[in-house]
Amino acid sequence: MDLSDIRIIDSHIHQWDPFGTPREFSGSAKLLRMLPIPIDLAKRVTPRRDREFVGDPTAYVRPYLPSDYRADAGDVPVESIVHIEVGWTGKDKADETAWVARLPFGGDNPELGAIIGNADPAAPDFPVLLDAHMAASPLLHGIRAHVAHHPDSAVRPYTDHEGALATKEFLNGFAALAERGLSFEAWVYSHALPDVTALAERYPEVPIVLDHLATPAGIFGPVGKHTGTNSSLRRELFVRWRDDLTALAENPNVVAKVSGLMMPVLGHPVPPRGTPTPVPVLLERIRPLVDHALDVFGADRLLWGSNFPVDKPITSIADSAEVIATAITEYGGGQSELEKIFRTNALRTYQLER
Repeated sequence: MDLSDIRIIDSHIHQWDPFGTPREFSGSAKLLRMLPIPIDLAKRVTPRRDREFVGDPTAYVRPYLPSDYRADAGDVPVESIVHIEVGWTGKDKADETAWVARLPFGGDNPELGAIIGNADPAAPDFPVLLDAHMAASPLLHGIRAHVAHHPDSAVRPYTDHEGALATKEFLNGFAALAERGLSFEAWVYSHALPDVTALAERYPEVPIVLDHLATPAGIFGPVGKHTGTNSSLRRELFVRWRDDLTALAENPNVVAKVSGLMMPVLGHPVPPRGTPTPVPVLLERIRPLVDHALDVFGADRLLWGSNFPVDKPITSIADSAEVIATAITEYGGGQSELEKIFRTNALRTYQLER
């Protein structure tokens, strides 16, 4: 395993400033800045489903900008990044795209390779918003919609209703992506994988990127009211995820990210702040997921992303890269496979060689 010679593209990071831009967590960040409340006390009084999703709220109550990412990346040779929309609550979602495009990438920081904006295909003004995103930056490559919903009401949802991908309005609006040559970034909880498969089958001309291998919440430990509460339920969750991912991978317009596998909502125990979970422990947990992803997608259709700073309570960027790279090499992959997953697949998927 050798990542030192690869000019890595981190295909999934988030940038935010809860003080200067409108975010879902801006109110909490501003309140904590004004009041002398220790963050650990604030954590204890937040809703359980938010605590289980974020693990440690530290990153959400301060800006996370290119220099912060550079510091977290350390010696990992990241050449460029892909920004994925996150929590923008302003009236015009295209403003986030414009804001990201103005951030100080390059120089000592990685380059900004592509932007994935936020838009809802079910909204009547979806085509207009797509055009606004594209006008805001030539780096806009696609969109992500807030469609993640979990049948366990105590697992944090990102939409009020299940089946958001399957509504008539969403499916009809989705055609606007094909008309503009844009991709769709699909982040769902794993039970919704069949809806992603149906979408890929209906629109084979639209590139679909599956985020975080569809986040099988609770697969490593209990979350919510009844998700992953024992080994039998976790096994059932894995088997259903495995079979549904296999079906999705039959669609050649879909690629998947081996990212977000250290999200707290998967059921990882959250270690004390500043002490990442050891690499061997993480490797043992995530290896079955990575192995199956390699089985069905192959090295040509997988991309690595750090998902920082969301994964920061569990791991570091260096450890995240090491865990995934080790899983790939132990599966039988060599330097060629590492080069694809950590670089060249992202070049192709996000059309970075313009």
